[in-house]
Amino acid sequence: MHFLRLLPALAATLISCTPTAAFGQQMTTPEGVRILRNKSFDDSDRARKEILDLYRNLRVTDVLDGMDLIGLQDIGLMDNDIRPLWRDTDSFTHRFVGFAVTVRHVPSDVRVGQNSFPDLAGFLKFKDEQYGRAPDAWLKAARPGDAAVIDASGVFETGFIGSNNSLGWAEKGVVGVVTNAGARDTDEIVKVKRIPVYCRNGYSTRGVRPGRLIAESYNFPVNCAGVTVFPGDVIVADGDGVIVVPRQAAIQVGKLAREINVDDEQGRGKRFERLGIPHDSTVKVK
Repeated sequence: MHFLRLLPALAATLISCTPTAAFGQQMTTPEGVRILRNKSFDDSDRARKEILDLYRNLRVTDVLDGMDLIGLQDIGLMDNDIRPLWRDTDSFTHRFVGFAVTVRHVPSDVRVGQNSFPDLAGFLKFKDEQYGRAPDAWLKAARPGDAAVIDASGVFETGFIGSNNSLGWAEKGVVGVVTNAGARDTDEIVKVKRIPVYCRNGYSTRGVRPGRLIAESYNFPVNCAGVTVFPGDVIVADGDGVIVVPRQAAIQVGKLAREINVDDEQGRGKRFERLGIPHDSTVKVK
């Protein structure tokens, strides 16, 4: 009976979190990558700052509790095998909150193994040609505070996140990367710790994109680790994993999560005092 009484409110919440039918204008880049320009929500700098300020330092668990409270229990919670490639337990620089730029790759129809190259020059020419079919075209639309959410369509042994291009993403202001595949050149990524990467089991994928993947689209809805992610959704990531908040519910969820977080920090602050533990940045005292 309790659940039945909740159904009307839950239905209203889900409807409010569903993008409008007029989702946006579809375009195609010169590289042949589809792009959808979504204008169904306020994406102004002011609106983005309000959300980022609200979610700053919130944990995945706080946000999950906030989602529970509005009837979106476990909605947006990515599979538990999506883990951080590296963790910083001192300053928590592996954590991030950002706005989803969705990217989808599909298997290539041209495999390296289908070709033979008499010399390195021939392979490099092939590699350049195929990189043209798998570019980081989405980066042109990325803004500071965005997070790349990449669906590899089951092609897991390919490294579209590497030591070089990930730094280029950081230069653009991208705050994090989430993918249902993996990352390449992980020693350098972990050493630099410049951009958080969340991937399947925090593992490496060693092959290059040419001959494995083609960039299919960006800023279309994608499925990543069991969650449908729309462009502009709020992505929160920390050592507990990744959660996706529908953009239309971001303020409501954020306010609830903030209350939960403050209460927890104050409660733990009291326990720190009783246990004689010095206060740190994770606790507050009334």
